[in-house]
Amino acid sequence: MLEFLQALCDPDIAFLRYALTAGMLAGIAFGIIGSFVVVKRISYLAGAIAHCVLGGIGAAMYLQQVHGVSWADPMLGALFAALTAALIIGLVSIYAHEREDTVISALWVLGMATGILLIAKTPGYTDPMSYLFGNILMVSSADVWIVCILDGIIVTLSILFYNRLQAICFDEEFARLRGINTRLLYLLLLALTALTIVLLVRIVGIIMVVALLSLPAAIAGHFCGRLWHMMFIAALVSMACIAAGLYVSYSLDLPGGATIVLLAGGAYLACFGLKALRR
Repeated sequence: MLEFLQALCDPDIAFLRYALTAGMLAGIAFGIIGSFVVVKRISYLAGAIAHCVLGGIGAAMYLQQVHGVSWADPMLGALFAALTAALIIGLVSIYAHEREDTVISALWVLGMATGILLIAKTPGYTDPMSYLFGNILMVSSADVWIVCILDGIIVTLSILFYNRLQAICFDEEFARLRGINTRLLYLLLLALTALTIVLLVRIVGIIMVVALLSLPAAIAGHFCGRLWHMMFIAALVSMACIAAGLYVSYSLDLPGGATIVLLAGGAYLACFGLKALRR
C-alpha cells in the first residue's frame, strides 16, 4: 500500500494519478445511471451500445489518420456512436414495433464489425484489445477533463429529471396515465446510459462494460430501499472497486480493467452469499 501511495505522489508517474482521478469521477456517474439501469432492467442495452462504441472509435481514428481531421478524437467518436445507437434502439422499440432484441443484436454486430474494419484500414498499428478490455492507465489529462464534462452533464440531468425517471423505472404505465411523456424520458435514460458507457469503456473496456455498470448498483440494491440511497451506495462501491483494482493491478502487475471487474464481481457474490445465509 505504501508503495502505491508513493507512486501516486511521484511526479514522474502522472498517468497513475490521472487513472485514479478519472475512476473516482466516473464512479459518480456509474452509481447514478447504474441504479436506473438495474431498476429499469435494461442492462442488456448497455452491451449493445458499448459494442457500437467500437464503430465510433474506428471511424474517428480513420478520419484522423487518413483524412487529416484533427478534431476526430476517439472519445468523441465513441460518444457519437453511443448516442446514435441509444437513439436508434429507443426509436425502433417505441415507434417501429420491432422486436427489441433483434434490433439490439443487429446493432451489436454491426458496431463491432464496422469498428474492426475501420481500425484495420487505419495506417499504423492500433491494438483493439485496449478498447475491448480497457486500459485505465492510458487515461490522459485531456481524458480527465472529458470525464468531468460528461460527469457534470449526467449528474445535472439526473437531478433535474430524477422524479420522472424514477416513475418510468418503477411503473411506466402509471407515469403515462399521469401525463408524463414516458417516450421522451425513455430516450433520455438511454442517452444518459450511453454517456456513462463512454466513461466506462476507457476504464474497463467494451467487453466488460456491463459488469461495472450493473454490479455496484446490484450490490447497493441489497441494502437500500430508496433509489437515491441506492445511487449513493453504488457510487461509493464503484469508486472503491476502481481504487482497489488500481492498487491490486499496480502491485501484482495485472490488467487494470479485468482486476476492477473481478473485484466488483467478487463483492457482488459475497453480498449475495451473505444475504442468502441471513435468510
